[in-house]
Amino acid sequence: MKESLMTDTSVSPPASRLRVGALTVGGAVLAAALLWTAAQILDIGLVVDPGNGQAPSAVSLPLTVTFTLVVSLLGWGARALLDRFTRKASVMWTVLAVLVLLVSFMPLFVFSATGATKTILALMHVAVAAVLISTFSRRKP
Repeated sequence: MKESLMTDTSVSPPASRLRVGALTVGGAVLAAALLWTAAQILDIGLVVDPGNGQAPSAVSLPLTVTFTLVVSLLGWGARALLDRFTRKASVMWTVLAVLVLLVSFMPLFVFSATGATKTILALMHVAVAAVLISTFSRRKP
């Protein structure tokens, strides 16, 4: 008689949360990178002028990816801290994330750039927020 070997293929909740978090951060970075790529295809120069006497600067792909990665990791960390210290982490994180999104639009009103550049940058902010908020606002598994 053959013995049946049962293997446990279930993923523990911490491993599942880690995977979801990593995929969410990766999705946010991918969304920003795709919009940056679309701007290049459409020949939209992502150049902003801070208007403070410094030369205008280009929003490069490495800058886009790095900034999105850092912000996404900070968001994930904030959600993890809220999960640890409050029962209303989902609501609190969502409110915090929406406030951060709104504040992130402020430079678009301060810096000089073409309308197309401002549109792409605004779409990047919204796309990243959509990925992060839609996933991290859910209750933890």
